Order: sequence, then C-alpha cells, then structure tokens
Amino acid sequence: MASFYLAVLLIALTPCGLDAVEDNARFDCYPDDGATQPLCEARGCAWEETQNAKAPKCFYWAPYGYRMDGNIRDTALGSSVTLRRLNTPARYVNSADVDPVTLDVEMHTAKRLRIKFYDGNNQRFEVRDKMPHIPAATGKAPSQEYDVSFRQSGPTSAFALRVTRTATGAALWDTSVGGLTFSDQFLQISTKLPSSYVYGFGEHERDNYRHNMDWRTWGMFTRDEAPGPPSYGVNKNLYGMHPFYLCVEDDGKAHGVLLLNSNAMEVVLQPTPAMTFRTIGGVLDFYMFLGDGPEDVVRQYTEFVGRPFMPPYWGLGFQLCKWGYGSLDVVKDVVKEMQDFNIPHDVQYGDIDYMERQMDFTIDPVNYQGLPEFVDQIRRDGMRYVIILDPAITTNETAPYPPYTNGTELDLWIKNGDDMSQPLIGKVWPYYPGVTVDPDAEWDYKVENYNAYSVFPDYFHADIDRWWGNFIKDFYNTLKFDGLWIDMNEPTNFVHGSVNGCSDNKWDNPPYLPKILGPNIYSKTLCMNSEHGGTKHYNTHSLYGWSQAEPTQKALREVTGKRGIVFGRSTFPSAGHFEGHWLGDNTAKWDHLHKSIIGMLGFGLFGMPYVGADICGFFFDSQPDLCQRWMQLGAYYPFSRNHNWVLGAPQHPTHWDGAIADAARDSLQTRYTFLPYLYTLFYQAHTRGSTVVRSLMHEFIEDKHTWSIDRQFLWGPALLISPVLDQGAMDVTAYFPKARWYDYYSVNSERQGREVADAGQGRSLSLPCDMDCIPVHIRGGHVIPTQGHANTTVYSRRKPLGLIVALDEAGEASGSLFWDDGEDIDTVGSNSYRMITFSVAATTLDITVARDGYTPDPELHYETIQVFGSPAMPTDVTVNGQNAMDNIVKKTADKVWHLEGLSLSMAEDHKITWTLPDNNASGAEVSRARPVALLLAAMAVVLANVNGHIFT
Repeated sequence: MASFYLAVLLIALTPCGLDAVEDNARFDCYPDDGATQPLCEARGCAWEETQNAKAPKCFYWAPYGYRMDGNIRDTALGSSVTLRRLNTPARYVNSADVDPVTLDVEMHTAKRLRIKFYDGNNQRFEVRDKMPHIPAATGKAPSQEYDVSFRQSGPTSAFALRVTRTATGAALWDTSVGGLTFSDQFLQISTKLPSSYVYGFGEHERDNYRHNMDWRTWGMFTRDEAPGPPSYGVNKNLYGMHPFYLCVEDDGKAHGVLLLNSNAMEVVLQPTPAMTFRTIGGVLDFYMFLGDGPEDVVRQYTEFVGRPFMPPYWGLGFQLCKWGYGSLDVVKDVVKEMQDFNIPHDVQYGDIDYMERQMDFTIDPVNYQGLPEFVDQIRRDGMRYVIILDPAITTNETAPYPPYTNGTELDLWIKNGDDMSQPLIGKVWPYYPGVTVDPDAEWDYKVENYNAYSVFPDYFHADIDRWWGNFIKDFYNTLKFDGLWIDMNEPTNFVHGSVNGCSDNKWDNPPYLPKILGPNIYSKTLCMNSEHGGTKHYNTHSLYGWSQAEPTQKALREVTGKRGIVFGRSTFPSAGHFEGHWLGDNTAKWDHLHKSIIGMLGFGLFGMPYVGADICGFFFDSQPDLCQRWMQLGAYYPFSRNHNWVLGAPQHPTHWDGAIADAARDSLQTRYTFLPYLYTLFYQAHTRGSTVVRSLMHEFIEDKHTWSIDRQFLWGPALLISPVLDQGAMDVTAYFPKARWYDYYSVNSERQGREVADAGQGRSLSLPCDMDCIPVHIRGGHVIPTQGHANTTVYSRRKPLGLIVALDEAGEASGSLFWDDGEDIDTVGSNSYRMITFSVAATTLDITVARDGYTPDPELHYETIQVFGSPAMPTDVTVNGQNAMDNIVKKTADKVWHLEGLSLSMAEDHKITWTLPDNNASGAEVSRARPVALLLAAMAVVLANVNGHIFT
C-alpha cells in the first residue's frame, strides 16, 4: 500500500550566487512584455543577463509564493492545508492576491488524485460545477500508487508540493521551483517533470507530436483561427481548449494531468524539464492519472471525463462536402459522378449555402429547391445527409423568424454586460434581408454592409432544450438529416466584442493577457463582461462549443430515434462523450498531411477518437498529386471527409477528369474492407476508453524509438499505416517495432501477407511506393475481421465476412468483432449486440460467440480465412471436424494460405484446425526451438575457433 506523506520536510538550502543559476533552472517572473531589471526587482525577483535569448532574465530566487499556515487536516477524501501569502510584492495592483488559499489533495482512486488550490472564503468560478456527468469521488482510495508530500524549509520559506510514483520513486510533480501565485486574475504554478517526453495540450498546429521543451509557450483559449504557423510571435490558439498533457517517464510508465480550468491560459515548456501554468481566472484544479503506459492513462482520463460516444456504422464511411456547391444541381452531379466511378460514398453534406441567406433552419428556395426530396432519394439509395448549423441567430428579419422571436421570449441570449436587459449583439454569417451581395467585395465591407446583427444562444440556459431542441425537431419534419455539424461555436464574431465594441472593464482588459492571438481578449469573439452561463463570458468562453454539443446530440437522437453523429469545431475536455471533431480549416499544402496525423494523435489523447482533417485541404486549390496522396491517407482517418471552401476549385475524387479516381477508390475500398475492425475499435473506445488511432508508443513503450514517431500511426494494436507525406516521393521510410509484420497491399494481391519484418529488433525499412500505394501492415498476433466492400455501408454490411489471421512468433493470434444494427442509440447498454472472439493456438482457430444479443437480417457468414506467417502449407485442414482441403488457395510461397468458399454462420461457434508437415514445426515449436538452434550454432563457432588455435 502506498503511504501518503504529509509531514513538513525541513530542507537545508545552500546559499549561492546568482551566477550559479543555470538557464534551465530559471522560472520566468516577468512573462509580460517590456521586462526590465527595475520592474523585475520590484516583484521581488532576480535579474541576470543570459546568452540564451529564450531563457528569462527575470526569475524567481528568494522565497516567493505561499507558506503553510497551521496543521495539515485530514478530510474524507485526503488532506487539506491552509496557505498564506509570503511577504512579497503583489503581482498586479489591480488583481488582488487571494490570501489565504486552501489546498485540498483528494485520493480518488489508486491511480487518480486531485490537487485543488482555491479561495476558501470566496466562491470563484469552477468548471467542475458545469459538468454534472463527471463522477464525484465518494471516499478516499484505500491504497494509492502515489505519494504526496508537502515541503517547506522554515516558517518564512515557500511551500512546495511533491508527487512521486511509489513503485519507482519518480517525481511526477515538484513545485519547489517557486513562483506559486494566486490572485484574482493571475494564477500560476510551476513544476519540474520526470522527463522531456511530453504530449498533449491543444488545440494547436504543431510540427511534432512530442513537444519541443525548448522554452515554448502555448496559449489556450478557443478561437476561430485556421491552423498555421506562429503569427505575431504567438503559437496560434485554435478552436478548442484542452489543458491536458501526457508525460512518459524514463522507464515507460506514464501519467497525465488535466487542469480543469476554462479561463484564458498559457503553458510554458522549458528544458529543465519543467512546465508553468498561467491562467487568469477560476481555480487551479488539477487531476493526475497514473498509468502503466500511455494507453492506460487515456483509459483513466476518459473514465473521468466521459467515454467517447459510439458512432453509427455509416459514420465510418466516406463523406463528401464543399462549402459553395452553389446549387442542388451541382450536388446531384457530384453524387452521380461518385456512383459512376464506383467510389464509396456514404454521406453527403450541406454547408451554409443550402440555407436561405445563411440562416439556421431555412433552405434556399431558389438554389436548393427540391433539397428535401433529393435527401429522401439518396437515403433510399443507402446514403446519409448531414447539415451544418451555426449558433448565431439573426435579429434583422422583416418577416417573422421564429428562432429569434421564440428565443427572445425565452430570454436565452447571452446578455450585454453593460446593460443586462439587452442581449449582446454581434455579426456572423446571416445576411440582411433584401440585399444583393457582391461576392468580390472586401471582407470588412461585406461584414459592415451585408452581415446582419446576430444574438448568441446561451447553451447553459435552463430552456435551451425547449428552444434549440424544438427547432431541430421542427426542421427535421422538413429535411430528414442524419447528423448535425455545429460550427462557429468558439463562439465566432465577425466584429470584435460586439457591434459597439467593449467597455473598459476588468474582464475585457485583464492585467495579464496569456500568449493568445489578437490585440485583446475579445478579438473575433464576444465581450468578456457579457453574461453567459450565470457568470461572465470571461469564465465560460471556452465552454461555449462544449455546452452546445450535449443538447445537440440529445435533440438529434430524440428526433431521429437513432445514434446519428454530431461533430463540432470548438471542443473542451469531455466533448468526446457527445461529439466528434474535424481539425478545422486546414490548407491544401503538403505539410498539412503530416500535421493531420499529429492532430489525430492529440485528439486521441483528449478522448475524441472520432476525428479527421479536411481531406485534400480546405483553403486554396488542391492539386491532383496532393489530393491523391491525401485521399490515401484520409482513408485511414476515423472521420473520413473531403471538404473545401467556397473559393476553392472542386476536389472531390472524380474531379480532374477522374485522374485520381482509381487511387481514391482503391484506398476507400480497403477502408471499407477493414470497417468491422474499425467499428470494433470504436466499441472498445466507447466501453473501455481505448484509443482508435494511436501512436506506436502506446503498443511498443519498451522501444524508445517509438516515443517520437508521428509520420506513422496505428489503428488499434494491429494495423500500421505508413503514408507518403512528401511531394514527389515514391518511397517511404517506415519503422517496424519488434514484432512480425505482414504486408497488406490492396493493389497487388501477390504481395498480400508477405512478411516484411520478423520478431527481431525494431528496424527502419525503405518501402517503394508509387502513386497508387499506401503502405499498410498487419501485426503478428492479431486476428482482424474484414468484410466485402460496397459503395455504402448499408450494402457493405450485407457482404460476407472474412478473417485475417496474422500469426506471431509463437504461432498464436487473437481478436474480436463487435456487431450490432449500426445505428440504434444504446445497443451496448441494452445488450443488443453480438460479440465474437477469435483465438489461435497450436494450429487451431477458435471462433466463439461470446454474446448473442443481436441477429442481423440476413444472417452473415464467414467466407474467407487468410493465414499469414504459416511455416508451411498445411497437409490437412478441418472446419468443424470436416475436411476442408478443397477450400485451400495457396498465395505466397510457404508463408500464406487461404480458406475460400466457406459459408460459416456468424451466429455459431467454429473450430478450424490445420496440420503442418512433419519437417515444419508449429509456430510455438519454432519459437521454442530457435534459441536452442542459436545456442548450438554459437557452440559450433566457438569449437571451430578453439580447434583452429590448437591445430594451427
């Protein structure tokens, strides 16, 4: 049992001069612009020049922060201590220090603890109060895998907190570096870290999945901002806010930390290794999750914030969209082209141009006349239709516009902070009635002259379901959509703050502005002093998109009676419980292929596995070679959608006279073949919190080389994707960790099942890859369920099933298949599903129906079984005791054999057994024999050398 140390530790500090302070040991005391030595020393900090332009010149030296006051108190969940401000100057005269501060340490589970700094005398905004679905701790965990100690060297010294992993002694957190600050609008804490392998924080565009610890600052505050490089010296803060990070310790153990705070913040990473959190409101509410590895951390994190939603099966099909099709006729042409070229196409979209003047719950009566009938038709053909909805509601209609009038009656608009009797007025997409829009006009002219005044719904309002939900239901009576795409919900505002700007107040002009884009905090959004969610928008701004997700999912499910999909642009921790996410308005350029992988991996950490980027790029015109490579990569996005902007040329897979159609078709047909496996991964994410797309290190944590790989990724544990990401490249260097790896290459079936890497040490291989290929490999030890492909999942789900049995070095493999009707709301909770397990050992494959709560109509059958990695062709094969040698099809040398022409009911258990030639041991026998053979060979070499010495 882990003990919990709460004794004050006396530490002997050795005085030394400032010249002993290395750059990496400095923690910035003056992150504001314009630091000078007098300003620095006025804060009670030290100033020293440095040759490193990134390291701070002003840093903490003398005791700075808080000291413990009184005894440590036991609580029902852990312990509590009172902290008093040390006698150091206030950080900001207009941001009063909180004194005293209460620190609670709560031991929720053996692997999860909460560390909360708050004002015990005055209520401050807490995100936790807005998240009733997050489980509350019911008592102190009886045992813990962590130790927590409070440290202080004397009554006038600064307090520090230290969290260690009991089993290894690794210090996961150590705040002894100083600088703890808790004032009204500036909160800061710094900690040393156990390693430099840090991942997470978002939403940003980054060059690598693993963070660069070289003095990087990342601001977090939701903003309508397209991915791109730093702007005005700031790493862009994008649509979502995820103050969660993963740290992999030197021995491969991992932990994650969430700061549950929604105020504007920044995190600074430095090479110590260490990090500093700075936020400008709320409380410091940290949750730490100790894991055996990265995958375990994500499971714990999603257990806390909410498991990811289960997408419908059709939501895993290929999806197509464009802002600015311009008319229903163009949409019809695109759908027909996709059918003519025989390219899978499950979902068609309507972006804002389907609306009348870009207003929610309307249809353009001219350009999209007949849209409801068209949607009915494609749904009969097996397709689905998803529409976009934006939060802003126009106020300038000359005819009745029920969404506005009804919302006004319910008084659910965000309020003007300077006049609480009035809503805050901004501008977004809706146009004024009766205006003729010049499409070539400058942006600012359009906003001033065409965009109508708009109000913003408060999705925390008690009547939001009555308003938002009812209008979704009413619109469904007109247009039978299957999913909802919620956009512009950072929230976006085309004017800064409001149509009248923002007043001079402490919320819109805080004393410290974290490193976020814009000259002020209300740039491209609402005034921070507006009333939103029972508090200031200053506190709830980054919760806006998150607060829209749950009522949207609820309304969609109520009106359709099905699972559906909701996906949004602005997200926050726990959003994955309600919605998916696309990576925003990317650009048609080559480096955004790589960065889309980084984005997917990041949102996997955040518990949002239903994620993908706009295939072929959103901004600017895509080119055929770029789009072809992107379609190949995008076939392996969990959320696979091609989409671009109103000024961009068409880029759907049949464009360019079909030049990329063959490659797109092949990649998507391979995707559809693997959909049963992908769907099972989503079941595991939904029930266990596993990742779907995952970094190689999640499976191979013992191989430190995998800790920095982000140009390859895995689907679950078994499928390795190594895409070509560079223009003109006809090969790709792929890393294969220690395992058996088999080629799955849909273009050239003769290569299918070829072993490219054995179970030796990990290695990098250069793989030739022309424009028609994307390297996909299957890991030994796994059984992957497959199914015949079709142009929509309605029809592919009726196709025969198959199994790929990829043997490991011991000749073993395992896997599973989750199957339900693909769209009912809670098949897991109602046990309305079939669960099948696959296990291979001693040349026997057992197929077992572990749960049979659903029967497909018609019943499905296994038609093919492919065995990869067999030592030889079998001399005998039986299926449920019956000889099946007539079903064998030999494919590749002595490594691969297939059973074809089977008809094994999915509803029944099956046993397939094979016999290998006497001179070819089973995999397990080979595995056991190999060390003996190697030993004998080594002995022979030694004896030969000895004999050579004797007889020379």
